[in-house]
Amino acid sequence: MKHIVSLIIGILFGIALSKALATDYNAIIDMFLFRNFHLYGVIATAIVTVTVGVYIFKKIRLKDVDGKPIEYPTKPAKKGLVVGSALFGIGWALTGTCPGTAFTQLGEGKLTALFTLVGILVGTVAHSYYASLANIPVDDTCG
Repeated sequence: MKHIVSLIIGILFGIALSKALATDYNAIIDMFLFRNFHLYGVIATAIVTVTVGVYIFKKIRLKDVDGKPIEYPTKPAKKGLVVGSALFGIGWALTGTCPGTAFTQLGEGKLTALFTLVGILVGTVAHSYYASLANIPVDDTCG
């Protein structure tokens, strides 16, 4: 049952992304060129919503679907985050999508999202490969 609920929430989230124009290439390019600030408002709304939600979840000590307390671990900043963030931003600007919107674009029938999804896969494999060479646990490398 929880998988069905998750699927429904995912579909609703995808519809919201689509309606907010977060999957529209021109809207994304206009955001990066500072010609339209609509998507900055969408992003700011998401940040505020998550911040308030996490604050409330912590206050009421909300538990996960399995009844376990939700943990909010902090992670230290690492120099690799700068390079990773730059690559993420460059990829976002070039493709007009990010991992969060790529699946929504695919659902809209925008097959160019497949290139982004391939990039996500290649990046994930490269990250895992680098972590294995450096003997770094994969869970720890994201900072």
